[in-house]
Amino acid sequence: MKKLRPAGRRSSQESSPRTRLAADIGGTFTDIVAFDEKTGRLLLGKALSTPARLVDGISNGMEKAGARFADAEAFLHGSTIAINTMLERTGARTALLTTEGFRDVYEIGRINRPDAYNLYFRKHVPLIERALRFEVRERITAEGEIHVALDEASVHAACDRLEAEGVEAVAIMFLHSYVNPAHETRTREIVHERLPRAFVTASHELSREYREFERCSTVVANAYIGPVVSRYVRGIDERLKQSGFEGSFLLVQSTGGLYESHQARTQCVRMLESGPAAGVIGAQALCRELDLADAVAFDMGGTTAKAGVIYRGEALTTGAALIGGYAQALPVQIPMMDIFEVGTGGGSIAAVDSSGALKVGPKSAGANPGPACYALGGREATVTDANLVLGRLAAERFLSGEMKLDARAAERAIREHIAGPLGLDIIHASDGILRIAATAMSYAVKAVSTERGLDAAAFTLIAYGGAGPLHASAIAREIGMKRVIVPRAPGHFCAFGMLFSDLRYDFVRTWFTRLVDASFDAIEKVYEPLIAEGRKALAESGVRAEGVVAARSADMRYIGQEHPVSVDLPDVVFRRRNRDALKRRFDEEHLRRYGTCAPEENAEIVSLRASVTGAMKKPSLERIARGGRAPLSSAHRGKRKVYFAEPGRSLATQSYARESLRAGNRIEGPALVEEHASTTVVLPGDRLEVDAFGNLVIEVGRRTK
Repeated sequence: MKKLRPAGRRSSQESSPRTRLAADIGGTFTDIVAFDEKTGRLLLGKALSTPARLVDGISNGMEKAGARFADAEAFLHGSTIAINTMLERTGARTALLTTEGFRDVYEIGRINRPDAYNLYFRKHVPLIERALRFEVRERITAEGEIHVALDEASVHAACDRLEAEGVEAVAIMFLHSYVNPAHETRTREIVHERLPRAFVTASHELSREYREFERCSTVVANAYIGPVVSRYVRGIDERLKQSGFEGSFLLVQSTGGLYESHQARTQCVRMLESGPAAGVIGAQALCRELDLADAVAFDMGGTTAKAGVIYRGEALTTGAALIGGYAQALPVQIPMMDIFEVGTGGGSIAAVDSSGALKVGPKSAGANPGPACYALGGREATVTDANLVLGRLAAERFLSGEMKLDARAAERAIREHIAGPLGLDIIHASDGILRIAATAMSYAVKAVSTERGLDAAAFTLIAYGGAGPLHASAIAREIGMKRVIVPRAPGHFCAFGMLFSDLRYDFVRTWFTRLVDASFDAIEKVYEPLIAEGRKALAESGVRAEGVVAARSADMRYIGQEHPVSVDLPDVVFRRRNRDALKRRFDEEHLRRYGTCAPEENAEIVSLRASVTGAMKKPSLERIARGGRAPLSSAHRGKRKVYFAEPGRSLATQSYARESLRAGNRIEGPALVEEHASTTVVLPGDRLEVDAFGNLVIEVGRRTK
């Protein structure tokens, strides 16, 4: 990472380099990174998000970074608008057209009851009410043959109802359209003609896999968020053109790959985990530079905390995810980074419920009005307020002094809403908020590691996001992890991670075949058109790619099983046509995921996956100047009282300016390392060392009661 600069305008005398811009919009802050490919210079900007008009937050961040749209050849963007629209149920009035007799598949789902003994269990709530689900007479068999021809009159009858209901979006999902999409394609044409202003999407455009409920849920989600997301993307596109931008506008997909803005307008569901996926890509790049095989990428911002996994050097992905928590979730069947999210961030509101228990999140103060200490009108106690009260944040140095924090407002909020009702003093109430937050966030780490058959304690925690370094060591102790790495500029790390993303297209086809009967020639015939389609899309994008890579994988299971696991298929397997090697790879993956495998049992292929990637130029991580064991005197920012639960009292704690630290510097906890957009807490018993790239490497001390 070269010449990393937090803010400042470029003088009019400076030349205007061609740059790549990256913007990550979170619930509280919008982060900007500008990267000049020629010089390697990075400019950073951070501004409060503007919920009423999110594009304004991008412009404000650009101004703080001293960057200009007109200088850029590419603008990369990640946003939470898609996931938030779905979770907050603020999407469009949407209708569903489906095969006659299957109107209720979307509501019935899998009839699973995750918690059998929970008397208050509630089933998932569909995004479309039953009155707006319409049946169309047609039927295609599982082999792709037309059993009942499409009755276009029934489509027109449904359109009459759609017009009368004033729907804004229409989802189309017919039985077995993943094999033969002819009926969906024709129905889509009719609906477009009849409702030209509506957002129309068909299931085969998003998923060519079996499982009708999952495909239905996916296309409904795309239609539901479509009008909101497409308007948002169009608004940014217009702002870019007004600002003199003539480059490529690319958005981050849930896989961490990039796709073009015109695709994002129609396939909106592919950016559900847009921003968090970029952070995992950045963590993967850091792991490769540090020769680190296994790590958990942990991102804590103002609204949520997210975790993903790098295992054996690769970021783990999945072919489907449950959006909204397992108990009441709606499935989305698209490739995405395997990320787990909890509603705990710096702006998460702490409250005492009716039973007298202290809870933190998932409700957030967001950017407007924000935590009480922001002095923007917020009155409720948040995690950020607790950090300020305990001395972990410096009120006068927040965002390098650009934004002063109001300590009295934070104390007042915690006294009124937490300390008073619980009969505690402000310090212990604040400590309770942080302890509960750390426990909640440890669940995200465990969900992507322990629950995937991985030993979380053996992994390194890479912590970023504005609030991640504040809590990383406490979370590591909660889980038993021994090492934490805080990268440079952690508050901008997701935006920085976008610079390591590549243009990527993912394809999948369901192809049921027993492994013993599978022909490698037949497998290749499935892959060939998928890879050709990806190469064509890359060529038409107009984006400069340094190389094209095609990767293959297969969803496999033992015969008789219901759910498959995804297995990578390296080129060597195809060159040698080694069916036994493929079976061994499946057995090993099944063992890792479930703790058991059955080498003697026959397996079958369920679906074949291909990803085509156009590699883009990446920033390099620059080494910093080397120093001695002790930090320079210029790095010292003085001491202040900080409360730590470990000794159960406040300690005079030294704070350091991160930009003044040198490689080889060592710091014993307790200590604070402050920088523009974040503060790293080094707990008592921890040891910190600055590595050659400027990363803060913390050896975590033992957890004490």
